[in-house]
Amino acid sequence: MTQKILKSLKIILPLLLGVFLVWYSLSKVSIQEILVYLRKSNYWWLVFGMFLGLLSHLSRAYRWRFQLEPMGYTVKFPNSVMAVFATYLINYTIPRAGEVARASILTNYENVPFEKGFGTIVAERIADLLVMLGIIIVTLFLQFDFIYSFFVEKFNPSKIAIVIVTFILIVFVFIRFIKRGKSNFAIKIRNFVNGLIEGALSVFKMKKKWAFIFHTLFIWTMYVLMFYVTSLAIEDLEGISTGAILIGFISASFSIAATNGGIGSYPLAVYAAFSIFGIAQETSIAFGWIMWASQTVMIIVCGGLSLIYLPIYNRNKRLK
Repeated sequence: MTQKILKSLKIILPLLLGVFLVWYSLSKVSIQEILVYLRKSNYWWLVFGMFLGLLSHLSRAYRWRFQLEPMGYTVKFPNSVMAVFATYLINYTIPRAGEVARASILTNYENVPFEKGFGTIVAERIADLLVMLGIIIVTLFLQFDFIYSFFVEKFNPSKIAIVIVTFILIVFVFIRFIKRGKSNFAIKIRNFVNGLIEGALSVFKMKKKWAFIFHTLFIWTMYVLMFYVTSLAIEDLEGISTGAILIGFISASFSIAATNGGIGSYPLAVYAAFSIFGIAQETSIAFGWIMWASQTVMIIVCGGLSLIYLPIYNRNKRLK
């Protein structure tokens, strides 16, 4: 009974949070104001941003094949593409259900065992996580003076030092506990971390490792450019700094994990980041909604068509 409740909460809570955040963001900036920004937008930049998003998804689908080939599976590129788009679309309904569906699609249409397909998805998420951490480190390095000045201005320097030292001590104690702990929790965390390291190192054992690395970097480059290019569509964001783009992108990326597809959380995450740079609330939230909506429209169209066309494309296989 407890497991059923937990599963239900995992589905219901993100949906409720998303609904609340949609209401909250629209209480700050009305739909009418967002529509005004949309009408004034440069649609060429919006379309270009969607195109860059499309390229990133196609690259992800192509990269996936590099992980499957060493196991003896040559997956048709159209099936890989449709599986990826279906993943994003399904994740708008139930968090992480898309990854399960993605592995299931390969099982149904390419005869790839579910556990092997799902394992490759986990491995690619590890690669994505490492690139995301790299982006965060580069951003902190490039914007260190600004970030430091911002926190010094907002908070007492001595309190910041205490927080940093406390954080380092907590991390140090936690690492020692995980390394030496005998509890189930410590063992699970240790196995998880070891799995991350093993998954990351497995990339270098791949036959086409450099192609995999190239596509991984290409995917995230497209993500960042997609965010930047879409900002060019908004007149009030003209001349926006590189720091604002990078911090806004990082904040928005993490928001996607908070609710289904980032609904409601995405615009507020953009606003939280942009407010550091003094960008107006209305502009920030409006841009967040326009950015999220443009990519969501692309996912709904491509994901919907993928789910419809998958059985048609593979009908000959079904007849055998």
